[in-house]
Amino acid sequence: MVDKSGLETLFTSEEALRSHFESGLERLLDCGGMNLFILVVANASFDARLWSTLEPGLCAQYNTLLTNLQGALTRGQRIEEADDDLLVFLKISTIGMKALKLTEQRDEGPWEVQFNQLRAFRPLRNSQRPMTSIQSPFDAAAFNFNKPFIQQEALASGDLLGHHIDLYYNKYPFVEMHSLLVPDRQQCLSQYLFEDMHYFVWQLVEYLSGTLPGVRVGYNALGAFASVNHLHLQLFVRNKLLPVEQSLWAHNGGAQNYPAECRVFNDPQSAWNEIAELHRQNEAYNLLYAPGRLYCMPRRKQGEFELPDWSSGFSWYELCGGMITFNHQDWAALDEAGIVADLARARRPR
Repeated sequence: MVDKSGLETLFTSEEALRSHFESGLERLLDCGGMNLFILVVANASFDARLWSTLEPGLCAQYNTLLTNLQGALTRGQRIEEADDDLLVFLKISTIGMKALKLTEQRDEGPWEVQFNQLRAFRPLRNSQRPMTSIQSPFDAAAFNFNKPFIQQEALASGDLLGHHIDLYYNKYPFVEMHSLLVPDRQQCLSQYLFEDMHYFVWQLVEYLSGTLPGVRVGYNALGAFASVNHLHLQLFVRNKLLPVEQSLWAHNGGAQNYPAECRVFNDPQSAWNEIAELHRQNEAYNLLYAPGRLYCMPRRKQGEFELPDWSSGFSWYELCGGMITFNHQDWAALDEAGIVADLARARRPR
């Protein structure tokens, strides 16, 4: 059941948000269905404590889904599951639940390196298509957050600061309490930030920081590894600064140059002036909203540079200094010099 009572109580504290986040996963697991199983297993595998709580229910649900799938295939029956979910479930069943690995993280100098096996199984959608423009019309026939089956994946819904917000679990999370924030969903806005929405997100982050000091919001423009062309941002709460926020970098007053382009703004108007200029130039970019601060990272568009072998895409998280790998060998081998060189690939030609 989606919380439609308003978002105020959800954001009263980190403990309230975490409690709602985790109890919601338990409810979704009880609902059954392949799509919800995948969402819960991916979120649980990101947190060892949560995994220990949910593992018995996950294994029971997995066995039920696998038995039903095997029976349907044996009888030649139609499989009533989305193709994306079916493919991911088949990948899980190929290695078996007991072989799934939990997410692991380590620091490498100022950088974060993450091993995230479940995220490697996800469908890539638009994020793997070379893009020549950062703007494209909304397509109701493509994947979007108005699809009926997506409503099952909602965390909460309500009005806040003059906009309607739908919060969805990120089906394949890579940061703490990771959700997708979809403002004014039914207006069918494309993934193209406009001035009013920028001001709303700036205000929202400042407002939420009163009770959630670690709140942050990430944004991928089209061409910067946004996977869905329906306006959405990525909300999360963590107690540790992202690498791009650390004081050693020149953009934060330190002595070291950041390997990717990064521009920092402390007021919403100057930040918007920069975003509007990138729009005029058709330049791709990623954003990180922190309380009273915006990190703007202009970059090459996807398809304009070669990704390193360990990566499936450089989104806002990678540009902010977090590297997601999908096997232990890459996770263990990635070093500080390699990360710096790989981030520099995204820099625009001068």
